[in-house]
Amino acid sequence: MKILKIVVLGLILGSSLLINAQKNIQIDAQVKGEKFDHFWSKMVGAGRANEGLRAGWLEQLEQVQENCGFEYVRFHGLFHDDMFPVFQEKGKTVYNWQYIDDLFDRMLDLNVKPFLELGFFPKSIAAENSKTTMWWKGNITPNEESFGKWHDLIKAFTQHCVDRYGIEEVLTWYFEVWNEPNLHRGFWDATKSQYFELYKQSVKAVRSVDNRLKVGGPSTSNFVPDNRFEGELVNDNVSDAVFKADDINVLEWHGVWIEDFLNYCKKENLPVDFVSCHPYPTDYAFNPETGKGRGLTRFVKSTKLDLEWLNKTIAKSDFPDVEIHLTEWNTSPSSRDAMHDRLPAAAYIVKTNLDCIGLTNSLAFWTFTDIFEEKGGASSIFHGGFGMINFQGLVKPSYHAYRMLHQLGDQKLYKDDYLFVSKKSSDGNIVALAYNYPKEYENAVPSGRDKRETGTVKNLDFTLTGLKAGSMFEIEILDKDHGNIHNFWETMGTPEPPTREEVRVMKDYANTMKKEFVKADKNGVLTIKHSITPWSLVLIKQVN
Repeated sequence: MKILKIVVLGLILGSSLLINAQKNIQIDAQVKGEKFDHFWSKMVGAGRANEGLRAGWLEQLEQVQENCGFEYVRFHGLFHDDMFPVFQEKGKTVYNWQYIDDLFDRMLDLNVKPFLELGFFPKSIAAENSKTTMWWKGNITPNEESFGKWHDLIKAFTQHCVDRYGIEEVLTWYFEVWNEPNLHRGFWDATKSQYFELYKQSVKAVRSVDNRLKVGGPSTSNFVPDNRFEGELVNDNVSDAVFKADDINVLEWHGVWIEDFLNYCKKENLPVDFVSCHPYPTDYAFNPETGKGRGLTRFVKSTKLDLEWLNKTIAKSDFPDVEIHLTEWNTSPSSRDAMHDRLPAAAYIVKTNLDCIGLTNSLAFWTFTDIFEEKGGASSIFHGGFGMINFQGLVKPSYHAYRMLHQLGDQKLYKDDYLFVSKKSSDGNIVALAYNYPKEYENAVPSGRDKRETGTVKNLDFTLTGLKAGSMFEIEILDKDHGNIHNFWETMGTPEPPTREEVRVMKDYANTMKKEFVKADKNGVLTIKHSITPWSLVLIKQVN
């Protein structure tokens, strides 16, 4: 039997001389694989609702929906005053849904549904001297009258959505109550018990329209290794163990408010259709390079461990069958983390998502776009923004990570530390995705300005059997020299801002991968040998 062997040599970097050898793996393409869900394509994040009224935001949403398959988008500020949801006219409350309708109409036209984060307070509902969050000043402080007014707002909003879009459509939506209420004066200027009351009023309002509508929470931020969130307000004084630990990864990390939230809902006989939280692999790392969060980035396995804890906790509760939606996630919760623009983020995204198959219904990347103003605008076109596409529409390596994940099939044939082989039920075609998250960096999630493009090269070596004779495969490579837009921008002299022609050149570069085509032999056998350079992705897909 003659076996066609394809060797694609990767560039070996200065400190990347060691090769992690792999014995040849035999994979039968005729075997029926284990079904799995593309939970990574379920949802993606965005900044705030009003940003969704911009042409650039909508164009980028269309792009990621088409190429990454995202079904839902979640964002802050749905009821912020810049969406004008409430007016007081002649002593009466008048609701106005024109801006929200415009946003939802355009999203639905692009085949994207809203994952509704219910927040923040309109000024007429918040306390008179409400604290605010972010530069656009979202109101986060309630008073005694706020909860009743909030109930009325949510009920009227839900009824309007059903009237406009039909109950069958809105039954597919999710209603999430608030955002990160555990971060006192970050996103919620009140107690834990007051958040639970807000949840009660929200559930009653939504379910009064239709008892089948899906509501959940508590949308809390991060996992922690201490009890700082056990009281009504956060107590940072109990966090010394985190800062004194030689290795924070050996500490026992757990979700925030999850158990209290589920116990409260049981006690109050309130429905919970899904549990949501934000498993960023950090602690206090709003800036992982300086300040309080310096050095508090966890290891690459942290997200999987957090989801395992969450599954066990929910299974032991009175709501064992609820969905799990991780409504924000990235390498860090800082919108000025330079790693968000760089190549290592792509390998981290692919590894974490593939490792977490079966543990969640969604893991929403925060965010799809740098048209995002949590801290206001930025002076650089590459400033460490969350987005997988920058303000000018230049796609980052993180975009390619999701684009490649989206192309996988729905049956798992094989998985190891850097190779995932799948098959499509629809046509039987094989799609494999290989990645190199170097072993030298397994104790840290990529963050900061260190490019981290060095590390051990991984030697991919696998054989597919049971193919049709002559089956064609496309090999597509994202590495430091292909699709890595930040490096290319640096070679151009970091133009700020780039000219229109420079933007066109950079867009072409950002979207151009290294590609090759290979064929199975006459016996339906194909061997792939490839040296995967550090942090690179290799997509291998059958095209006929």
